[in-house]
Amino acid sequence: MTVINPSSISGITSITMPSGSNVLTIHTTDGAEKFRIDSSGNVKVGSAVTISQDGDVFFTGVCTATTLSGAASGLTGALPAIDGSALTGIAATDNVRTGILDVAGISTFRNTVNIGAAVTISESGIEATGVGITCANMNGGQISGRRNKVINGAVNIAQRGPGNHSPGASDQAYYIDQFQHVATSGASFDATITQDSSVTKPAGFSHAYKVTPDATNTPTGGGNACFRMKLEGQDLQDLAYGTSSAKQVTVSFYARSGVANDGDQYTFQLRHFATDGTGRSINAPFTISSSFQRFVFTFTGDTANDIINSNALGMELDWQLAAGPDDISSQQTTWTTTNLFTCVTGQSNFLDSTSNAFYITGIQLEVGSQATAFEHRSFIEDLRDCQRYYFQGDGQEPGATLNAYYGCSYGGNAMIPIYFPTTMRAKPTVTNPTHGGGGSLAAVYENFNSIHVNISSDETVYVQPSEIKCSAEL
Repeated sequence: MTVINPSSISGITSITMPSGSNVLTIHTTDGAEKFRIDSSGNVKVGSAVTISQDGDVFFTGVCTATTLSGAASGLTGALPAIDGSALTGIAATDNVRTGILDVAGISTFRNTVNIGAAVTISESGIEATGVGITCANMNGGQISGRRNKVINGAVNIAQRGPGNHSPGASDQAYYIDQFQHVATSGASFDATITQDSSVTKPAGFSHAYKVTPDATNTPTGGGNACFRMKLEGQDLQDLAYGTSSAKQVTVSFYARSGVANDGDQYTFQLRHFATDGTGRSINAPFTISSSFQRFVFTFTGDTANDIINSNALGMELDWQLAAGPDDISSQQTTWTTTNLFTCVTGQSNFLDSTSNAFYITGIQLEVGSQATAFEHRSFIEDLRDCQRYYFQGDGQEPGATLNAYYGCSYGGNAMIPIYFPTTMRAKPTVTNPTHGGGGSLAAVYENFNSIHVNISSDETVYVQPSEIKCSAEL
């Protein structure tokens, strides 16, 4: 075939293939095909591009385009990975960056995600201006009502009065409401306990429980020094312990050290008590500094043992500050019936210096795996909750007076009823009130919501309710 130079041909408006031929091809001088029109009218450029009569274009190589216009009906087939660095306006990372994605009529993605005009989601929270939010649960539990199962977690109540309280070396008594000071055999915990308001607290708190050693001590054997808070079993039945539905709980609190024990490690321990009396525990270490920080621990639910369903002790929150060598071991990450007073390896001895101090406030125990903001309650709510366990007159109440001769029904005896501000957990232990006048107090009879003072006299006798101290603590 003779090679024809196209530049020497002019005036051709069409080319008709000879009979028997159905392909028009254009080659280079070395015989390589560069362009082809086949019998179906498809145009092929080299081996990578095919243009069909119905408008489809097929690329097997790289397609470079400055603009694309018109509506696309869709993309089919698997798409290869796209390198963001090769796309204009998208950073070369795995993330979609600010201001590039708008779904018309549905949502926009910028620094925030906007769903229509009513909902905005940002890193600081969710804002909804519509009629409401439908939610099955909050943090795995109830949405409304009280979340915090701890009483006096903000340390606002101290009915026993202001000032220092110095427990004995092996005391197990309450000084700040709901906080029990504990020392077991092998440990001596002579300490000063105060409702502190002097150091700077976390925002929103005015008081903290503070304890400082009055004497040094090194616990031996299984001796422990700690403080703890106790909860009634009947208030914990929603945890569903002892079933396959046992719920997680999250404990949070703010704590700090004094300067002398900055960087010390202590142990938080959670204990619960079953119907059959079995006690089980789980724990976690924490390291404090000389400024308040929030500690958060989430514990799995105990599917093996239930919690007693009564007004008896159901659960304890223990802060272990010192322990003998027999009670220091590896962390208990699952519920166990052994070593109910166990500290985690690395435990510091809080009793090694009288310059040490421990402060705590904002204590919360709630259902679920997340620590929510501390649930602040009014002063009167906290006070009445505490008065279920301890009630003490404030000295402002008027003296109750009774003319026993006038009021007696037989034998010159009469009874004065004195009612409590709330029903107590159990019949309280009563410190007899003082009395005056010519008569005497024969006995005090305790109920859950009142006491009756028996007066033996035919004269006027008066009783000061402000002197009454009733204790029904766990």
